[in-house]
Amino acid sequence: MPQESSSDFVEALARGLAIITAFSPTATALSVSDAAARTSLPRPTARRLLMTLEALGYVRSSNGLYTLTTKVLELGTTYVAALGIWELARPHLEALVAQTRESSSMSQLDGSDIVYVARVPVPKIIALSVHIGTRFPAVATSMGHVLLADLPRAELLRVLDTPSQSGIIPRITPSRRTLERELAQVRERGWALSDERLSLGIRSIAAPVRDASGTTVAAVNVTVHAAETSVGELTSRHLPLLLETAENITQEWANLARLPVPDPLRSA
Repeated sequence: MPQESSSDFVEALARGLAIITAFSPTATALSVSDAAARTSLPRPTARRLLMTLEALGYVRSSNGLYTLTTKVLELGTTYVAALGIWELARPHLEALVAQTRESSSMSQLDGSDIVYVARVPVPKIIALSVHIGTRFPAVATSMGHVLLADLPRAELLRVLDTPSQSGIIPRITPSRRTLERELAQVRERGWALSDERLSLGIRSIAAPVRDASGTTVAAVNVTVHAAETSVGELTSRHLPLLLETAENITQEWANLARLPVPDPLRSA
């Protein structure tokens, strides 16, 4: 980890950022020992930093391993908008928006919320402002249902018991039984619909983006104003285009994952 002699240099902050950047495409899950080795920090220090980041929501732990959460995106949404997930999804979302003339977004799951990681908006007045980094309760959104539907049973229950951090109270929150039924339907048909559930006037459909193993890693949607577009039009006209877009992003994501990624430690 670089050192700085200035009296204004905050070493604790630098160490915390070093822990975050220790994760890489070839090291998505780190133990305390792994993090200590990658940052050249003492193991007790690495442990305290990981536990602090977990308390703040930037990492999560399972079976002694830590992984980043999508909350990390909030540290640099401008960068995300220029590169990374956005760079991969942008041409596909732009093409979809050109065909539908409706807004399209991509999100990932963080706890019980979805977090927007890419978006191509159209100038329409809707009840809620949305931008990269926006969080909504997953249970009230079409993208949330797509992401929840792919979770293993135990993970799904854990996520549903996690309090939302979005600050948005949905117009309609389904009961656990209703949600279970709706998620089963999503698994069967491969897409989800939210009809003015999050907020009055907002209607959307969503489809999964999968990695090379077939696991859902993100969701993409088309959002319309309920007064302008009926459910029938949304599913008959926009859904086929959305499904094609999701498949195209899936293929590109899978192809990207197959490329060899150099490990900074091995090349050092």
